[in-house]
Amino acid sequence: MELIDTHTHLDFPDFDTDRAQVLAHSRDLGVGRMVVLGVSQPNWQRLWDLVQADAGLFAAFGLHPVYLNDHRPADLIELGDWLTRLHGHRQLCAVGEIGLDYFLEDLDRQRQHELFEAQLKLAVDFQLPALLHVRRSHAAVIATLKRIRVPRGGIIHAFAGSQEEAREYIKLGFKLGLGGAATWPQALRMHKVLAQLPLEAVVLETDSPDMAPAMYPGQRNSPQHLPAICAALAERMGISPLRLAEASTRNACELFNW
Repeated sequence: MELIDTHTHLDFPDFDTDRAQVLAHSRDLGVGRMVVLGVSQPNWQRLWDLVQADAGLFAAFGLHPVYLNDHRPADLIELGDWLTRLHGHRQLCAVGEIGLDYFLEDLDRQRQHELFEAQLKLAVDFQLPALLHVRRSHAAVIATLKRIRVPRGGIIHAFAGSQEEAREYIKLGFKLGLGGAATWPQALRMHKVLAQLPLEAVVLETDSPDMAPAMYPGQRNSPQHLPAICAALAERMGISPLRLAEASTRNACELFNW
């Protein structure tokens, strides 16, 4: 079974003591390729150095809304410089992690929107997919994506919206990222939505080291957990783990032009 983890933060210090072992064990379990997403300007170089040391890792660069108060105006210019310098490199796969977070009330929404729209325009300019963080902001994100069309679409990370919101994203060319949160017992609405999602629109992810699945409560999440996440979600969807894995891998390869 071949799996692709479409959303990780393997550059985070959580993996500093055993990153090589995590990667090796993940490959042994069938997780061959992994996307590592940038969240702020200070972590881009560390992320790129990590990716350059492993041909099965792929990089996305972005300014995450949760770190809004740490971002400087110059960071957006530097993001454009990074994308320009790495344009066409096989291991640059997307702009991300970007988006809107309405859950954290201390984040200025106007500034979030300005940053989000500027980064979407970079995805358009560089013909890259956009990997989106969407928390309690589906309506605003969908409205923005209808105004700023991203030709290569992208992924709605940790999708937890309604069936109607899923349809809107799919129409806009986006895949829906499914991971540990969808396995949680309390995610009752998501369990109902899962069974209705078209297989051609889903991709699997972990968000390592965060959002550990129900089978590993309170633990550091890891790409090693992706097969277990796949099995749990497949059961909810009423299909075999192999079928979900094949669909996710096919969809990810299509999105990233692999």
